[in-house]
Amino acid sequence: MDATSFSGLLPHTDLNPNFARSYAQGTPLTSVSCHSLQEHRPSSQALAFLSSNKTSKITSLLGVSNVCRPVQKRNGVGKAICAVGLGVYGENVIEHQSHSHATEDKVGVLLLNLGGPDTLNDVQPFLFNLFADPDIIRLPRLFQCLQWPLAKLISVLRAPKSKEGYASIGGGSPLRKITNEQADALKTALKAKNLTANVYVGMRYWYPFTEEAVQQIKRDRITKLVVLPLYPQFSISTTGSSIRVLQSIFREDEYLSRLPVSIIRSWYKREGYVISMADLIKKEMEKFTRPEEVMIFFSAHGVPVSYVEDAGDPYKDQMEECIYLIMQKLKDRGINNDHTLAYQSRVGPVEWLKPYTDKVLVELGQKGVKSLLAVPVSFVSEHIETLEEIDMEYKELALESGIENWGRVPALNCTSSFITDLADAVIEALPTASATAMSTPRSASEEDDLDPVRYAIKLFFGSILAFVLLFSPRMILAFKNNLF
Repeated sequence: MDATSFSGLLPHTDLNPNFARSYAQGTPLTSVSCHSLQEHRPSSQALAFLSSNKTSKITSLLGVSNVCRPVQKRNGVGKAICAVGLGVYGENVIEHQSHSHATEDKVGVLLLNLGGPDTLNDVQPFLFNLFADPDIIRLPRLFQCLQWPLAKLISVLRAPKSKEGYASIGGGSPLRKITNEQADALKTALKAKNLTANVYVGMRYWYPFTEEAVQQIKRDRITKLVVLPLYPQFSISTTGSSIRVLQSIFREDEYLSRLPVSIIRSWYKREGYVISMADLIKKEMEKFTRPEEVMIFFSAHGVPVSYVEDAGDPYKDQMEECIYLIMQKLKDRGINNDHTLAYQSRVGPVEWLKPYTDKVLVELGQKGVKSLLAVPVSFVSEHIETLEEIDMEYKELALESGIENWGRVPALNCTSSFITDLADAVIEALPTASATAMSTPRSASEEDDLDPVRYAIKLFFGSILAFVLLFSPRMILAFKNNLF
């Protein structure tokens, strides 16, 4: 994941507490909540003020008429091939002697991620794409006509600060390159298991956009598709939001609407994933002088508490279960170190999942912990939150708090056991592919947008209200204090 975390800027919304749970279990949804994105962490009460609308219904937040479109020019990035060593792991051992669908069907795999700017020149248009998404800045329906000009304003104001973060990690996000490597590695692993498949990469806010990947899937005449979000744990703000975009695209296309699709909604329980994480942790612990004294510090990306308590987001429960499974695997190897879980990347005035990573680091230092191993558990690729937030900001904070020995487990990237397990997950998902996987009716806001009279009324009154809002003393002060 490589985008900005702005979920905390959004207001509390009355949500159906069952929809996230049912979606995570595979039930098609008619509505999915907003994004929790992961880069350029601005503090912005202004956006929270803009987006407050506590009485809005969830269906009014899920329209797809404003789905981000590609802007400015595309920056070419060469593919980097990742060599793969294949293996078998525990209960996931599956014999694939032959696949009848390998000859009868043309199989595709779509990897989903959030994306990030390739160069410093891409930062501002990347931010524009992000802020132009109505799931990021939740404007009341009468204000939605200002979504794009507001996105332009904020992206211009935020770009200088965001560029500093990307400059510190080499001038751009590595996420696209790593995801391409993962796609190539997965294709190789599938071929080794006697399944020929085309693997596509679809990013939400930068190239290659999800829309581009879907169009290539059409051109290649794929007859069976597996959708694999690169998020181990399900959240309505990541996997849920990405699938919501796909649903809107598939619903409008005659060919895609009939395409059999299988969606892998979460995969944190998979034996290969758990083993891969345990392997990386064990390897990094051995670099400490006294490994038995190391505190294992899991740092996961946070989500607002309202997502869990009001919307029924299973993310917190899945994350805690994931940590338990990893620690059990380590205990099986004789590793019984203390561990803790905290959540990073919170922004905005709302309450996020606790405990917070920065607070816990200070507390551990005060309690006398001297050796700490940071584990970025919700990320499978290196990006700004691992390379800048953890490796720079949190490391500095930990050392200042009294922790003397710091280590960090790398992201999985193209770890062979991880890629092999993803290949097994794809093969297991193929038989469940269904043409109804992407079925979802229009939301109420979409129906309104199709009515020209209602749309004109919304545009007129929205313009008046937006003018009053944007030029109010409170808004001017908020922009001055939080966006510069």
